[in-house]
Amino acid sequence: MKPSNKLLSALSAAALLAVGTSASAQDCTIKVGVLHSLSGTMAISETTLADTVQMLVAGQNEAGGLLGCELEAVVVDPASDWPLFAEKARELLTVHEVDVIFGNWTSVSRKSVLPVIEELNGLLFYPVQYEGEESSRNVFYTGAAPNQQAIPAVDYFLEELGVEQFALLGTDYVYPRTTNNILQSYLISKGVPEENIFVNYTPFGQSDWATIVSDVVALSAGGNQVGVISTINGDANVGFYKELAAAGVSADDIPVVAFSVGEEELSGFDTSELVGHLAAWNYFMSADTPENAAFIAQWHAYIGDDTRVTNDPMEAHYIGFNMWVNAVTDAGTTDVDEVRAAMYGQQFPNLTGGMAMMLPNHHLSKPVLIGEIRADGQFDIISQTDLVPGDAWTDYLPESAVLDSDWETLGCGMYNTETQTCVQLTSNY
Repeated sequence: MKPSNKLLSALSAAALLAVGTSASAQDCTIKVGVLHSLSGTMAISETTLADTVQMLVAGQNEAGGLLGCELEAVVVDPASDWPLFAEKARELLTVHEVDVIFGNWTSVSRKSVLPVIEELNGLLFYPVQYEGEESSRNVFYTGAAPNQQAIPAVDYFLEELGVEQFALLGTDYVYPRTTNNILQSYLISKGVPEENIFVNYTPFGQSDWATIVSDVVALSAGGNQVGVISTINGDANVGFYKELAAAGVSADDIPVVAFSVGEEELSGFDTSELVGHLAAWNYFMSADTPENAAFIAQWHAYIGDDTRVTNDPMEAHYIGFNMWVNAVTDAGTTDVDEVRAAMYGQQFPNLTGGMAMMLPNHHLSKPVLIGEIRADGQFDIISQTDLVPGDAWTDYLPESAVLDSDWETLGCGMYNTETQTCVQLTSNY
């Protein structure tokens, strides 16, 4: 029985009691869909996120459930197969009748799911940094937009490390390609010549990095300081970092800043030769706050292993899940439309300090952190900004600079500020 049907049930029970018939209260269950790869190339990153959602569900049940109901995590495995993500999303919504979905890592998997979520009016919380250029009424983006990760990382390279020549290395799918398009435009606007920007894409699971690393090293032959911006995803990172070490490339020679490598990925590496390379996220496990200490303790207790690490997308699920719980509580129902309306303005503490707030464009306000890899696989936080509001549409692509997203007031995810019209092109999602 869904919480939205509680009133009908109460009236029915009252009617039965009125005629002298006893009726016992029926059980109710709120179902939470978990849509993360447990196998395939992305399992290295996504398995932990599936565990995280289940931990949060268990914690909420220990706290008394939600609206007087027990929560149930419904876990499926889309197996790093992008079309299968759409099938599994449909299964969650139509067969299991989940009230909300937490899931996806890659943008190609998210875009596979979007038409299903929108058709069936589901609700998806997406916890990973992404390329922006999207705004769906059925998705809350709790990971970083480009202005909350990619742009600040490039600024750090330019202002702090004096990088003059950039190698943009990415896995060949929508997130790296769109992010790098934004970064190319941004770098050119900052005075970096186009010929000083090297771009290369490789397939998922790429294992042979010798030629690419050699090409990057060759960029420094002219004497310019070279820096690598990495949007490499999944287990391809293992081969990339191994080749860097084999080529004797240190962070002092050619620093790498990664957007998809965190504590979980590094836990499978020999990090002794990666010391000094960087990552840009909104959270690191090494953040010294009471909230983070409590989260780490909860994770270790749940997973039963004090050596297991935490990472940025886990924090995004933590924030998104708790905001959803509070929105459901405020709305008094799990009905998607009512929960969506209750989400705007929701606040919840970041694990690194400050309060995350859900904005009308379905993005969060978050701090941006630059971390330096340590020999133990953790990060020294060497830079942290104030809270940065997530931007659904970048200012650095002409077609996007005129767009705004405001689902609360305008009811529109693609509002053209020049024509003052709402353009709803589902095909863009």
